Amino acid sequence: MIRIIIAEDQRLLRGALASLLDLEDDIEVIGQAADGAEALSLIERIQPDVCLMDIEMPLKSGLDVADILKENSCPCRIIILTTFARPGYFERAIKTGVHGYLLKDESSDKLAESIRRVMAGHREISPELIFGSIKENNPLTEREREILKLAAGGQTANQIADSLHLSYGTVRNYISEIMNKLEVKSRIEAVRLAEGKGWI
Repeated sequence: MIRIIIAEDQRLLRGALASLLDLEDDIEVIGQAADGAEALSLIERIQPDVCLMDIEMPLKSGLDVADILKENSCPCRIIILTTFARPGYFERAIKTGVHGYLLKDESSDKLAESIRRVMAGHREISPELIFGSIKENNPLTEREREILKLAAGGQTANQIADSLHLSYGTVRNYISEIMNKLEVKSRIEAVRLAEGKGWI
């Protein structure tokens, strides 16, 4: 029996997925989570075989959870469900080593088959997500993404400098370089563009 957890912030979709997958003879839904933090806690507590996880959830995204599980060498296999073919999401999902990256509108039969294939050691990726994601590469370095994430969280250049133990001038230079790379005129535009492409 394949024991799975479903992490999805939309209750209706979460319930529908659970009901459909419970109809499969070899799949059992043993837990449900409404946000990333709850999913992480549930995975650590009940050790499922697979976690089906929405990419965009409150508190922690599906990719944040996948990152933490990878760092902790957790054996749970992660299948990300998304409606977005964003280049940054795909790039990050591959780096994180998720086992599946699928569209939410796949049929329940296809989803069940993907779960079985992941359990057999395969990686399952919806072709549409690959083609939607190879158009653009993320031009930002790891440090630039880190700084832009803090800026997106509302931190000023001084606060970012304190957080990262950098000088104010260094942070200003990074922000200027980010704006040049993204060809925008303000930090707000840079955040909006990078978030829209899934780069931060």
